[in-house]
Amino acid sequence: MFVDPPAPEPWHKGDRPPRTTSPSQEDTPATYLFNPEYERLVVAWNNVKPQLDALRTALDKAYNLARSPQTWDAPVGERYVEDIREWRNRLALYRHAVLTAISDQAADTPRWVPTTAAIPRAN
Repeated sequence: MFVDPPAPEPWHKGDRPPRTTSPSQEDTPATYLFNPEYERLVVAWNNVKPQLDALRTALDKAYNLARSPQTWDAPVGERYVEDIREWRNRLALYRHAVLTAISDQAADTPRWVPTTAAIPRAN
């Protein structure tokens, strides 16, 4: 059994960007924006995890029913139990791979990015 990796941290009301200054303007603080790429990872996690949970729940229910002596009365039943066990193992590996990929990408993606929205530009 795998433990889920850490989920990307969504933006919460009251979150503040880092307090740094821009390199080009030492006395003017840089303006930051919550990174849209990071937000996509949060959304991906929130969309994928419930679906993976639903699949796991469905396979667990089928596995528990298949193992019940009231379900199978023939030796062929063990083959079906083995098949469902293999599907559960594959789903666990797939779940771990997908959630780890999202978590790793989120760890490599900054939550805040500097923006030039407040800097006036000549048209």
